[in-house]
Amino acid sequence: MPFMIVLFALGIEFSPAHAVVTGPILAATPALASLTMGPRGILTAAAGACAVTVYSLTVHHTWGAQGYSNLLSLLMVSVASMTVGNAMRTRRQTELDQVRRVAEAAQRVLVRGVPARLGPARLASIYLAAETGAQIGGDLYEATQTRYGVRVIMGDVRGKGLSAVRLAAAVLGAFREAAHYEEDLLEVVNHCAAALERERAAPTALSRSDEEDPAEDFVTAVVAQVTDAFEVQVVNRGHPPPLVVRHGKVGALVPTMDLPPLGLDEFMAVSPAEVENHPFAPGDRLLLYTDGVVEARSPDGAFFSLHEAVEAVHPCSPTEFLECLHLELIRHNGGHLADDAAMLLVERLDEEAGQTAASGAVQA
Repeated sequence: MPFMIVLFALGIEFSPAHAVVTGPILAATPALASLTMGPRGILTAAAGACAVTVYSLTVHHTWGAQGYSNLLSLLMVSVASMTVGNAMRTRRQTELDQVRRVAEAAQRVLVRGVPARLGPARLASIYLAAETGAQIGGDLYEATQTRYGVRVIMGDVRGKGLSAVRLAAAVLGAFREAAHYEEDLLEVVNHCAAALERERAAPTALSRSDEEDPAEDFVTAVVAQVTDAFEVQVVNRGHPPPLVVRHGKVGALVPTMDLPPLGLDEFMAVSPAEVENHPFAPGDRLLLYTDGVVEARSPDGAFFSLHEAVEAVHPCSPTEFLECLHLELIRHNGGHLADDAAMLLVERLDEEAGQTAASGAVQA
């Protein structure tokens, strides 16, 4: 905008309307530049305005009290913009950096990276924010070692913003507590659902706008447990089905019973939910993900084929596996995500290999 004003004033000087005084208009350019630019941009805008003003006064022989007054006004506005405007800009940047540091700390507490090894399993996780600079959102995941086995959760909160973060924190907190004390995996899920209900009913300063109904808040989630019996137990509450990679082939663990997301228990079927057991042999990999992965679109509108992308990944470590999927996802959507995306990979280890690795870790 400041440079457009300079060009506009210069056009007036070369037009038949050159009698119009452009000095007062040009005096505003440094102030406008200070809103979005740094010192270099302010000086450039001020220099352009000064050059047009001097040209006008010289060509039209209008040097005098009015001319010197226009130059003095331009000088005063430029100095004020360089001092006050730049100081305000620096202050805003400092506040923004502080907010980002707080968000990063909250992200590490809410959705922390999973350990590389838990019991008989190797793990890796990745979180992709939809917006540049975003550090926290409604996607959630966790993995923990319990006396019942390795338990993991992957979920996605409906909506965005602070209300989604609040609900994600409630579900994760309930899972981290119940996973260690409840033997039945269904009871762990029920604790997460109860925590969500309490958080929805609690008044909070971080609540949504008046137009949004708290009753519409829900969380899709899948909870899994890797047992010593070479199987994986799964409870799916309205979440995209996990994928199992076995000998290079990919299969989906589609639930036999459709269960509603957490927070929509009133739509639960009359028959009680059950834990579903699936074979999970050494070398098998379990991939949990949010809908931001499978709903990612290419520039021409095509959805991302996660099955094909997983089958195309060559044998590698869990971390490298997710990195390959990340690169393929970014390549597919042209580097722009419409929604947050998270992935969690669990690889079942052979018991003998697991004991050897554990002994090595103890000796180290």
